[in-house]
Amino acid sequence: MPQEINRPSNPTTPLAEARAQFIHLWGVSGTNWGVSKTLAQVHALLLVSPAALSTEDIMEQLTISRGNASMTVRELLDWGLVYKELRPGERREYFVAEKDMLQVTRCIIRARKRRELDQMKRSLDQLAALPGDPADAEYRAFHATLTEIQQLATVSDKLLTRLMQAEKSWFWNTFLKLFM
Repeated sequence: MPQEINRPSNPTTPLAEARAQFIHLWGVSGTNWGVSKTLAQVHALLLVSPAALSTEDIMEQLTISRGNASMTVRELLDWGLVYKELRPGERREYFVAEKDMLQVTRCIIRARKRRELDQMKRSLDQLAALPGDPADAEYRAFHATLTEIQQLATVSDKLLTRLMQAEKSWFWNTFLKLFM
């Protein structure tokens, strides 16, 4: 029977158990956000680690393979959620997570916008350019639906762009009040 992976090994103190629960929760939540469980767990581990970790540290603490740890860290670097920490005289690479939650949110928005919304907008623009007969009811219905979706995508794009540019005080004091 295969052993469960992606779970921090042997938590022994209340803090270690809480960290393990957080890492597990972040990983499970990640699957709901459209990212792999391992990616979210590595991110969580680096978020709660007070010092930079090496790939070997990540492998050991999450009981994952070197390849999985390396690929996951590279993806987190691409998202801008993790940075390399240079240590003179060390051959190992060390990684630290962005700890500012507003900056984390910006990185996630930027990556998701680039991967999903921008691509969808390009596809919608191509579909909307489809020639057709405005007298045809099917064409009108299709074009009206595309136009409505394009408008929503444009508004979403502007909102996400503003969120990425927002100052921390505005974000916490203004935007979050809408939801509290």
